[in-house]
Amino acid sequence: MRVACLGGGPAGLYFAISMKRRDPSHDVTVIERNRPYDTFGWGVVLSDETLDNLARNDAESAAEIRKNFSYWDDVAVHYRGQMIASGGHGFCGIGRKKLLNVLQDRARDLGVNLVFETEIEDIDTYRRDFDLVVACDGVNSRARKAHEDVFKPDIDTRACKYIWLGTTQTFGDAFTFIFEETEHGWIWVHAYQFDDKTATFIVECTEQTWRNFGFGDMTTDETIAVCEKIFGKYLDGHGLMSNAKHLRGSAWLNFNRVLCETWSHENMVLMGDAAATAHFSIGSGTKLALESAIALAEYVHSEPDLTAAFRRYEDERRLEVLRLQSAARNSTEWFEEVERYLHLDPVQFTYSLLTRSQRISHENLRARDAAWLESAERWFEANAVGQMPETVRAPMFVPFRLRGLELANRIVVSPMAQYKAENGCPTDWHFTHYTSRALGGAGLVYTEMTCVSPEGRITRGCPGLYADDQEAAWKRIVDFVHRETPAKMALQLGHSGPKGSTQLGWEEMDAPLKDGNWEILAPSPIAWSDRNQVPKEMTRADMDRVRDQFVAAAERGARAGFDLLELHYAHGYLMSAFITPLTNRRTDAYGGSLENRLRFPLEVFRAVRAVWPEDKPISIRISANDWVEEDGIGPDDAVEIARILQEAGVDIIDVSAGQTSKRARPVYGRMFQTPFSDRIRNEAGIATMAVGNIYEPDHVNSILMAGRADLCCLARPHLADPYWTLHAAAALGYDEAAWPSPYLPGRDQLQRLAARQDVMTGKV
Repeated sequence: MRVACLGGGPAGLYFAISMKRRDPSHDVTVIERNRPYDTFGWGVVLSDETLDNLARNDAESAAEIRKNFSYWDDVAVHYRGQMIASGGHGFCGIGRKKLLNVLQDRARDLGVNLVFETEIEDIDTYRRDFDLVVACDGVNSRARKAHEDVFKPDIDTRACKYIWLGTTQTFGDAFTFIFEETEHGWIWVHAYQFDDKTATFIVECTEQTWRNFGFGDMTTDETIAVCEKIFGKYLDGHGLMSNAKHLRGSAWLNFNRVLCETWSHENMVLMGDAAATAHFSIGSGTKLALESAIALAEYVHSEPDLTAAFRRYEDERRLEVLRLQSAARNSTEWFEEVERYLHLDPVQFTYSLLTRSQRISHENLRARDAAWLESAERWFEANAVGQMPETVRAPMFVPFRLRGLELANRIVVSPMAQYKAENGCPTDWHFTHYTSRALGGAGLVYTEMTCVSPEGRITRGCPGLYADDQEAAWKRIVDFVHRETPAKMALQLGHSGPKGSTQLGWEEMDAPLKDGNWEILAPSPIAWSDRNQVPKEMTRADMDRVRDQFVAAAERGARAGFDLLELHYAHGYLMSAFITPLTNRRTDAYGGSLENRLRFPLEVFRAVRAVWPEDKPISIRISANDWVEEDGIGPDDAVEIARILQEAGVDIIDVSAGQTSKRARPVYGRMFQTPFSDRIRNEAGIATMAVGNIYEPDHVNSILMAGRADLCCLARPHLADPYWTLHAAAALGYDEAAWPSPYLPGRDQLQRLAARQDVMTGKV
């Protein structure tokens, strides 16, 4: 087979090697525009896992690569005059030039034709002259561009500016981050050693800081002089170097995230950065290239034809690409928004940086460096309770205080509709549901949305708090929880608005009743869907009545003994319908601007706050993103909404998202709504609750320790396991969780089984 590799980077060279290793008779040519032994770039990063993959594929080149690696174990963070180091990270670096030289020599030894100083121009000529064309000519691939209509690349240019420099200053066995505040803004460095004498030194900043410095008008030498001055104390007399002569235009770059819709066309296939990129801040670009080269070479030989080989290659590698791009996106966005975190203590800032991609979790950090994580956990608790703890506990078990409310831990049983009320009254089902979750160890247990009037119910099965029997039923539940558990009870009040008069959740969600529908209210006469009834546009008299219903329900909740009150201003219900422009089309003082749309929800809050006990907090749940590209609420709006609510006296924001429009296109995943909580907490400066696909103790501890939320709300995990918190405590070896006395034998057995498992797995 005649094979052309268009591009002599790691992907092209390693694919050529992989093909010749499998069949020496292949005629393989690599075309590269640079000269031999000359390249752009400084160091690249690989993991031990990737090295093992290389060794299985070609032991000779892997051994030579390994001989030239610089290993580091620590991540060191310089921030606000402190240096914090965390160990156990186990990465290694090699000079990009050295890596390519090793691969060039190995390819030549195997009989690969290496053609240098040749521009890749007429792509179709290669496609005619060769049986297989592998386009691995980088992020700005000419081969991809020649058939852009086929490959359909999605190219996302990221916000930060960076310049890739080198230095003879060495950083030992630590990957080093340096954050410096200047008169023009914050600027930071990613630095790591890749041989005995040289280190990569990537300087990065926001576009605004870049403009403030005037870097766009500077020569490369002038830029280097400025960077040497900023980071002089870390360079210790060593200079910075650039090989920007290989770049057209400015040496400063914006990272382009690339992902193509398809990776092959007839006898041509994309590889490496031409097909998909992973941001430098997670060090996976070269890993992707090398491992994709192995996979494609394998499938070219194992499949019956190129079409089948390309299909297997893309099916396998796309999943890995998406996984790494997700981590890279998280990491990239952290650096793009790093100024959001610059108020954090150095300990929390470092933790946030280490876990930014979500590839490293709380317990994974413990496995890497237990001593450092223990010191961070001590800091977290001391910061929360005002004194250094004698024993260490995970963040989820650290108490939380808000006004006069103190929670034993930071686990919240999120509101979950049960649809089991009778005429708005909680039943024995509700008593069992809520009390079992309180016995299960959660710090705070929420009611489902409890409606302020019969016509404010979502369904006929929804509970209310507008009648004496309802108040008595709720009080029975609250009294039991207070008497038998350390848990606190939260009352969530709401009004269904345009989503009311619908079927039970296990019938047809959000669909109108088959008969007996009641009149529903909304800020504007906009139906939830074509099937739902058009709501009545609220008059001022309607607003007065609904406001007073909220007040009356809050008074009943106070008498019932609830510890926290939450007003439901999310998910398209009445107050949410006022806030989002998707459903508020009013032209009076209650529509138009965000300030106007918030006018009635703020009026309701203030009226409720006036009757709710002063020492008890009030939360408001919001939808931080409508997930509708045009016209809807977005994360920027959510921060502003939170600021306005905080100024009005709201104590904490329960940060949800979506469910405000049938046009919503949510993006799901682990902890998928936590970024909204993170942004509101760290930009608006108000306490938050995170919610949304949080289901493991690791998720909770990572969110809390990084300062992304103050409380974590779990819904479905508590449906599957009412004792989720107690089981998490046993799994983490936390002995102080408040097990009910009759259940202590169960705790003891769990601990014995966990200890036995630790012995069997070699943990102890």
